[in-house]
Amino acid sequence: MEHLFRSPLPDIEIPSHLTLHEYIFEKVSQYPDKLCLLDHASGREYSYSETEVCSRRVASGLAAMGIGKGQVIMLLLPNCPEFVFLFMGASICGAVATTANPMYKPAEIHRQVKMSDTKLIITQAALVSKLAEEIGSHIPIVTVDSADNLPDGCRHFSELMNSPPFDSSEIEIHPDEVVALPFSSGTTGLPKGVMLTHRSLATSVAQQVDGDNPNLHFSPDDTILCVLPLIHIFSLNSVLLCALRAGSTIALMGRFDVASLLQLVQKRKITGMAVVPPIVLAITKFAQVDQFDLSSVRKVLCGAAPLARSLKTASGSGSPGLSLVRVMG
Repeated sequence: MEHLFRSPLPDIEIPSHLTLHEYIFEKVSQYPDKLCLLDHASGREYSYSETEVCSRRVASGLAAMGIGKGQVIMLLLPNCPEFVFLFMGASICGAVATTANPMYKPAEIHRQVKMSDTKLIITQAALVSKLAEEIGSHIPIVTVDSADNLPDGCRHFSELMNSPPFDSSEIEIHPDEVVALPFSSGTTGLPKGVMLTHRSLATSVAQQVDGDNPNLHFSPDDTILCVLPLIHIFSLNSVLLCALRAGSTIALMGRFDVASLLQLVQKRKITGMAVVPPIVLAITKFAQVDQFDLSSVRKVLCGAAPLARSLKTASGSGSPGLSLVRVMG
């Protein structure tokens, strides 16, 4: 006998017929001028319509550089708007994005380049010195820094942005094709590539933010802090993609600094944060935490490692929202 057990909660529609970019940008027409990305380091801001257009320009730029359907580009970058444009741009033109940690040693980067068969590397000028083995191997290297600091043999990100928006009718992408190739942390051996399809990522995001009873409750009224590295799937999936789908504003931080984080939360009225236990500990132990108004924070997602019970309820007098920590993963 077969028994079908159903949740009392309403079903969530899974967009299995859409590619990742179609799904993520599906609602942009509802709030084209709403702030999408704000970069803490540079102060740059992009609306939702600008974010989509920049992603489509990058898609055209990738195609112009010879990146075809199914080919892999490596994002060796900290959190920044260019990361978002590149990841979504790769989806739009049918390419695959593999994410690599800027803190990797040259041998670790080289191994991932070889394993993923990377055809293009996008990074910062300061990291090019780690790519000595790639520079002479006919793999183009693009830097996102100022063109005035362009290392020898590298091309600048502006080349990717100078093309007209990609015409999606020029290519057919099936939802079961791979769009992302993140690598595991290597805790049980050497890092391994994980093939994620358009359908799998869209399904994961839908399960978190869609439907009448969403898991994350992100909305266009939220400003979500993105301080965890986008090279990791927790931040890429449950912060960036979920916030984009929900129409939230995403505040990008390229590196963690507790004082800067608290200033950003106060200034931008951050409503949601995704963190790991060391960040929670740093905030609760920061001597000046009570000098910041953190009352805008309504949800704190914590994952990647166990969170001590004492930290789940810890908060300064100015941070009542930090008592709402929810453990994920």
